Amino acid sequence: MSGGTVVTDGVSSAPRTVQPVIELRAINKTYGKTQVLFDIDLTIERGQHVVLFGPSGSGKSTVLRSINLLAEPDSGSLRIDGVEFGPGLPGAAAVKRGGRLELRRRVGMVFQQFNLFPHLCALDNVALPLRKVQRMSKAKAREKAAIALRRVGLIDRAANYPAELSGGQQQRVAIARALALDPEVMLFDEPTSALDPELVGEVLKTMREVAETGMTMVVVTHELGFAKEIGDLNVFMEDGRIVESGPRGFYDNCTSDRAREFLKAVM
Repeated sequence: MSGGTVVTDGVSSAPRTVQPVIELRAINKTYGKTQVLFDIDLTIERGQHVVLFGPSGSGKSTVLRSINLLAEPDSGSLRIDGVEFGPGLPGAAAVKRGGRLELRRRVGMVFQQFNLFPHLCALDNVALPLRKVQRMSKAKAREKAAIALRRVGLIDRAANYPAELSGGQQQRVAIARALALDPEVMLFDEPTSALDPELVGEVLKTMREVAETGMTMVVVTHELGFAKEIGDLNVFMEDGRIVESGPRGFYDNCTSDRAREFLKAVM
Protein backbone atom coordinates (compact mmCIF):
# COMPACT_ATOMS: atom_id res chain seq x y z
CA MET A 1 0.00 0.00 0.00
CA SER A 2 1.32 3.36 -0.95
CA GLY A 3 2.03 6.43 1.16
CA GLY A 4 0.35 9.79 0.63
CA THR A 5 -2.32 10.39 -1.98
CA VAL A 6 -1.58 13.05 -4.61
CA VAL A 7 -4.42 15.50 -5.24
CA THR A 8 -4.77 18.89 -6.88
CA ASP A 9 -5.92 21.95 -5.02
CA GLY A 10 -8.56 23.04 -7.53
CA VAL A 11 -6.70 26.29 -8.27
CA SER A 12 -3.30 25.37 -9.64
CA SER A 13 -2.20 22.20 -11.37
CA ALA A 14 0.58 21.58 -8.85
CA PRO A 15 -0.14 18.39 -6.89
CA ARG A 16 0.06 18.20 -3.13
CA THR A 17 0.44 15.12 -0.96
CA VAL A 18 -2.18 14.22 1.63
CA GLN A 19 -0.64 12.63 4.74
CA PRO A 20 -2.36 9.35 5.71
CA VAL A 21 -3.85 9.51 9.18
CA ILE A 22 -2.33 6.15 10.22
CA GLU A 23 0.73 4.42 8.85
CA LEU A 24 2.01 1.06 10.09
CA ARG A 25 5.33 -0.06 8.66
CA ALA A 26 7.04 -3.39 9.41
CA ILE A 27 5.21 -3.80 12.72
CA ASN A 28 6.27 -6.89 14.68
CA LYS A 29 4.96 -8.07 18.03
CA THR A 30 5.97 -10.99 20.24
CA TYR A 31 4.42 -12.29 23.44
CA GLY A 32 6.99 -14.35 25.29
CA LYS A 33 8.47 -16.68 22.69
CA THR A 34 5.48 -16.45 20.35
CA GLN A 35 5.53 -13.93 17.52
CA VAL A 36 1.98 -12.77 16.80
CA LEU A 37 2.57 -10.05 14.17
CA PHE A 38 4.98 -10.25 11.25
CA ASP A 39 5.99 -7.10 9.33
CA ILE A 40 2.53 -5.54 9.21
CA ASP A 41 2.21 -2.71 6.66
CA LEU A 42 -1.04 -0.75 6.63
CA THR A 43 -1.94 2.74 5.41
CA ILE A 44 -5.22 4.33 6.47
CA GLU A 45 -6.49 7.52 4.86
CA ARG A 46 -8.55 10.11 6.69
CA GLY A 47 -12.24 9.24 6.58
CA GLN A 48 -11.54 5.67 5.47
CA HIS A 49 -13.38 2.70 7.01
CA VAL A 50 -11.01 -0.25 7.38
CA VAL A 51 -12.16 -3.78 8.23
CA LEU A 52 -9.76 -6.39 9.64
CA PHE A 53 -11.06 -9.95 9.43
CA GLY A 54 -9.82 -13.51 9.50
CA PRO A 55 -9.82 -16.62 11.70
CA SER A 56 -9.41 -16.43 15.47
CA GLY A 57 -5.80 -15.91 16.50
CA SER A 58 -4.85 -14.26 13.21
CA GLY A 59 -3.56 -11.09 14.90
CA LYS A 60 -6.44 -8.74 14.05
CA SER A 61 -6.98 -7.45 17.57
CA THR A 62 -3.24 -7.13 18.15
CA VAL A 63 -2.97 -4.86 15.11
CA LEU A 64 -5.80 -2.75 16.55
CA ARG A 65 -4.16 -2.64 19.96
CA SER A 66 -0.84 -1.69 18.38
CA ILE A 67 -2.47 1.41 16.91
CA ASN A 68 -3.23 2.80 20.38
CA LEU A 69 -0.20 1.18 22.09
CA LEU A 70 -2.18 -1.21 24.26
CA ALA A 71 0.13 -3.72 22.57
CA GLU A 72 3.39 -1.86 21.99
CA PRO A 73 5.18 -3.00 18.83
CA ASP A 74 8.58 -4.60 19.35
CA SER A 75 9.79 -3.04 16.11
CA GLY A 76 8.46 -0.99 13.25
CA SER A 77 6.90 2.41 12.70
CA LEU A 78 3.50 3.62 13.92
CA ARG A 79 2.70 7.12 12.74
CA ILE A 80 -0.47 9.13 13.37
CA ASP A 81 -0.61 12.25 11.18
CA GLY A 82 3.13 11.88 10.61
CA VAL A 83 3.99 11.76 14.33
CA GLU A 84 5.97 8.66 15.34
CA PHE A 85 4.60 6.63 18.26
CA GLY A 86 6.35 3.32 17.57
CA PRO A 87 10.03 2.30 17.76
CA GLY A 88 10.58 3.66 14.23
CA LEU A 89 12.47 2.20 11.29
CA PRO A 90 16.28 1.94 11.16
CA GLY A 91 17.74 4.69 9.03
CA ALA A 92 14.46 6.63 8.74
CA ALA A 93 14.62 10.42 8.76
CA ALA A 94 14.00 12.00 12.15
CA VAL A 95 10.37 12.98 12.77
CA LYS A 96 8.43 14.36 15.70
CA ARG A 97 7.75 11.76 18.38
CA GLY A 98 4.55 11.63 20.38
CA GLY A 99 3.66 10.24 23.79
CA ARG A 100 1.07 7.75 24.92
CA LEU A 101 -1.32 10.38 26.34
CA GLU A 102 -1.28 12.37 23.10
CA LEU A 103 -2.08 9.20 21.16
CA ARG A 104 -5.01 8.27 23.41
CA ARG A 105 -6.47 11.75 22.93
CA ARG A 106 -6.48 11.24 19.17
CA VAL A 107 -7.56 7.59 18.96
CA GLY A 108 -10.74 6.28 20.61
CA MET A 109 -11.39 2.59 21.18
CA VAL A 110 -14.43 0.40 21.79
CA PHE A 111 -13.73 -3.07 23.19
CA GLN A 112 -15.54 -6.41 23.15
CA GLN A 113 -16.48 -5.88 26.78
CA PHE A 114 -18.17 -2.63 27.69
CA ASN A 115 -15.88 -1.70 30.61
CA LEU A 116 -18.45 0.60 32.22
CA PHE A 117 -18.22 1.56 35.88
CA PRO A 118 -21.17 -0.18 37.59
CA HIS A 119 -21.51 2.53 40.26
CA LEU A 120 -21.88 5.35 37.71
CA CYS A 121 -24.94 6.15 35.61
CA ALA A 122 -24.62 6.23 31.82
CA LEU A 123 -24.13 10.00 31.79
CA ASP A 124 -21.29 9.90 34.31
CA ASN A 125 -19.65 6.91 32.60
CA VAL A 126 -19.35 9.10 29.50
CA ALA A 127 -18.42 12.26 31.45
CA LEU A 128 -15.63 10.72 33.56
CA PRO A 129 -12.96 10.53 30.80
CA LEU A 130 -13.76 14.13 29.83
CA ARG A 131 -12.98 15.22 33.38
CA LYS A 132 -9.86 13.04 33.69
CA VAL A 133 -8.36 13.40 30.21
CA GLN A 134 -9.56 16.83 29.11
CA ARG A 135 -9.79 18.36 32.60
CA MET A 136 -13.33 19.62 32.03
CA SER A 137 -15.48 20.86 34.85
CA LYS A 138 -18.14 18.44 36.04
CA ALA A 139 -20.93 20.55 34.54
CA LYS A 140 -19.22 20.92 31.16
CA ALA A 141 -18.33 17.23 31.02
CA ARG A 142 -21.91 16.19 31.77
CA GLU A 143 -23.20 18.58 29.11
CA LYS A 144 -20.89 17.07 26.49
CA ALA A 145 -21.70 13.55 27.69
CA ALA A 146 -25.40 14.25 27.16
CA ILE A 147 -24.68 15.30 23.57
CA ALA A 148 -22.77 12.04 22.99
CA LEU A 149 -25.57 9.94 24.48
CA ARG A 150 -28.09 11.71 22.28
CA ARG A 151 -25.88 10.89 19.30
CA VAL A 152 -26.16 7.16 20.01
CA GLY A 153 -29.89 7.34 20.83
CA LEU A 154 -29.59 6.89 24.59
CA ILE A 155 -30.28 10.30 26.11
CA ASP A 156 -33.41 8.83 27.71
CA ARG A 157 -31.17 6.34 29.55
CA ALA A 158 -28.70 8.91 30.88
CA ALA A 159 -29.66 8.31 34.52
CA ASN A 160 -29.63 4.51 34.25
CA TYR A 161 -26.83 2.39 35.71
CA PRO A 162 -25.15 -0.34 33.60
CA ALA A 163 -27.10 -3.10 35.39
CA GLU A 164 -30.30 -1.42 34.19
CA LEU A 165 -29.22 -1.44 30.55
CA SER A 166 -29.17 -4.21 27.97
CA GLY A 167 -25.85 -5.37 26.55
CA GLY A 168 -26.50 -3.45 23.36
CA GLN A 169 -27.28 -0.30 25.30
CA GLN A 170 -24.13 -0.69 27.39
CA GLN A 171 -22.04 -1.01 24.24
CA ARG A 172 -23.68 2.12 22.81
CA VAL A 173 -22.77 3.96 26.03
CA ALA A 174 -19.18 2.78 25.47
CA ILE A 175 -19.30 4.15 21.92
CA ALA A 176 -20.65 7.46 23.25
CA ARG A 177 -17.81 7.56 25.79
CA ALA A 178 -15.22 7.23 23.02
CA LEU A 179 -16.96 9.72 20.71
CA ALA A 180 -17.26 12.34 23.45
CA LEU A 181 -13.47 12.76 23.41
CA ASP A 182 -13.62 13.91 19.75
CA PRO A 183 -11.06 11.41 18.45
CA GLU A 184 -9.61 11.55 14.95
CA VAL A 185 -9.87 7.76 14.67
CA MET A 186 -12.23 5.19 16.19
CA LEU A 187 -11.09 1.60 16.77
CA PHE A 188 -13.69 -1.13 17.26
CA ASP A 189 -12.48 -4.52 18.55
CA GLU A 190 -15.27 -7.02 17.78
CA PRO A 191 -17.82 -4.73 19.47
CA THR A 192 -20.74 -7.13 18.98
CA SER A 193 -19.08 -10.41 19.97
CA ALA A 194 -20.27 -10.28 23.59
CA LEU A 195 -23.88 -9.50 22.66
CA ASP A 196 -26.91 -11.73 22.28
CA PRO A 197 -27.81 -11.99 18.58
CA GLU A 198 -30.95 -9.86 18.92
CA LEU A 199 -28.89 -6.97 20.30
CA VAL A 200 -26.25 -6.91 17.57
CA GLY A 201 -28.35 -4.85 15.16
CA GLU A 202 -28.66 -1.79 17.39
CA VAL A 203 -24.89 -1.56 17.86
CA LEU A 204 -24.22 -2.00 14.14
CA LYS A 205 -26.80 0.73 13.43
CA THR A 206 -24.90 3.10 15.73
CA MET A 207 -21.61 2.20 14.03
CA ARG A 208 -23.16 2.87 10.61
CA GLU A 209 -24.21 6.29 11.82
CA VAL A 210 -20.68 6.99 13.07
CA ALA A 211 -19.29 5.88 9.69
CA GLU A 212 -21.68 8.21 7.87
CA THR A 213 -20.19 11.22 9.70
CA GLY A 214 -16.88 10.59 7.91
CA MET A 215 -15.08 9.32 11.02
CA THR A 216 -11.95 7.31 10.27
CA MET A 217 -12.69 3.81 11.57
CA VAL A 218 -10.74 0.57 11.96
CA VAL A 219 -13.02 -2.35 12.77
CA VAL A 220 -12.23 -5.93 13.75
CA THR A 221 -15.42 -7.90 13.19
CA HIS A 222 -16.94 -11.25 12.26
CA GLU A 223 -20.08 -9.46 11.01
CA LEU A 224 -19.06 -9.70 7.37
CA GLY A 225 -22.39 -8.46 6.04
CA PHE A 226 -21.71 -5.23 7.92
CA ALA A 227 -18.08 -5.29 6.74
CA LYS A 228 -19.18 -5.49 3.09
CA GLU A 229 -21.45 -2.52 3.68
CA ILE A 230 -18.94 -0.10 5.23
CA GLY A 231 -15.49 -1.42 4.29
CA ASP A 232 -13.50 0.96 2.10
CA LEU A 233 -10.40 -1.14 2.74
CA ASN A 234 -10.76 -4.79 3.71
CA VAL A 235 -7.82 -6.69 5.19
CA PHE A 236 -7.73 -10.47 5.54
CA MET A 237 -5.26 -11.76 8.13
CA GLU A 238 -3.97 -15.19 9.13
CA ASP A 239 -1.12 -16.31 11.38
CA GLY A 240 -0.08 -12.74 12.19
CA ARG A 241 0.25 -11.66 8.56
CA ILE A 242 -1.79 -9.69 6.07
CA VAL A 243 -2.67 -12.25 3.40
CA GLU A 244 -4.65 -9.99 1.08
CA SER A 245 -6.43 -6.65 1.11
CA GLY A 246 -8.65 -4.73 -1.22
CA PRO A 247 -11.31 -2.03 -1.67
CA ARG A 248 -15.09 -2.35 -1.86
CA GLY A 249 -16.04 -5.49 -3.74
CA PHE A 250 -13.15 -7.38 -2.15
CA TYR A 251 -15.38 -10.10 -0.71
CA ASP A 252 -16.54 -11.10 -4.17
CA ASN A 253 -13.24 -10.57 -5.95
CA CYS A 254 -10.41 -11.64 -3.63
CA THR A 255 -7.68 -13.70 -5.30
CA SER A 256 -6.12 -15.53 -2.33
CA ASP A 257 -7.23 -19.15 -2.09
CA ARG A 258 -7.13 -18.91 1.72
CA ALA A 259 -9.27 -15.78 1.80
CA ARG A 260 -11.83 -17.35 -0.54
CA GLU A 261 -11.86 -20.50 1.58
CA PHE A 262 -12.46 -18.50 4.76
CA LEU A 263 -15.23 -16.40 3.21
CA LYS A 264 -16.96 -19.47 1.85
CA ALA A 265 -16.99 -20.98 5.35
CA VAL A 266 -18.38 -17.95 7.19
CA MET A 267 -20.67 -16.16 4.73
